[in-house]
Amino acid sequence: MSRIEATFSALKQRNETALIPFVTAGDPDLKITVDLVLTLAEAGADVVELGVPFSDPMADGPTIQAASERALAAGATLSGVLDCVAAIREKSQIPLVLMGYYNPVFRYGTEKFASDAATAGVDALLLVDLPPEEIDEISTVMAAAGIDLITLLAPTTPRERMARLAAAAQGYLYYVSMTGVTGSRKISPADIRVAVEDLKNMTDVPVGVGFGITTAEDARAVGAFADGVVVGSALVKIIEERGQSVELLPCVAEFIAELKHGLTASAG
Repeated sequence: MSRIEATFSALKQRNETALIPFVTAGDPDLKITVDLVLTLAEAGADVVELGVPFSDPMADGPTIQAASERALAAGATLSGVLDCVAAIREKSQIPLVLMGYYNPVFRYGTEKFASDAATAGVDALLLVDLPPEEIDEISTVMAAAGIDLITLLAPTTPRERMARLAAAAQGYLYYVSMTGVTGSRKISPADIRVAVEDLKNMTDVPVGVGFGITTAEDARAVGAFADGVVVGSALVKIIEERGQSVELLPCVAEFIAELKHGLTASAG
């Protein structure tokens, strides 16, 4: 059983929703990213999405775009991100998902990346700009390395296509709560609930919801029906504001604990 599968299984037994925070690896630098992920795990995160910095993050809003720019300026590379994962693995077994774009993986070499990522301790990969029709070129090598490929689904995904993607899902499904980029506007839990419940009838794979979840109230509302909630921009803003100050880790821990409390309340 993979770390992701074991985590969602344990949460289901406790009737809890997974908290899945997103941080950009290398923001403000890779060493602090290691400390950030360990802090997230200790504060209540269940899975962590590590953003691989990229020069053209088309699905991300201004907050995460700026985080990518800061990480790249600090010298972050895909190789460095894998070293970061390996350092986290020395102290934590929290499931780690690399989220980003296909270009860095292509340039690294898909076979070499799959091997190095598995060795480092990566559990899954989510490539925002690689549609399922073009995933075959990497799916085989990732499967051989034991790395799940997370599928994105959006409100605009046709139902027939959604059913097909859900049937082939690995790890967990990532349902994008709205059209647009990350952190762009408020969510509508009622609309999301209809889509997620429909999606859960198509698959046994857990369904996580992301984009637009910024507060404990949002997390509680979505956590009432989703298997996981992804929080990105709101957390990245804290990292931007606190930078390398001594306040960074305590502020992050407080925010994550608040979100987890909201999820626990929704489960109760």
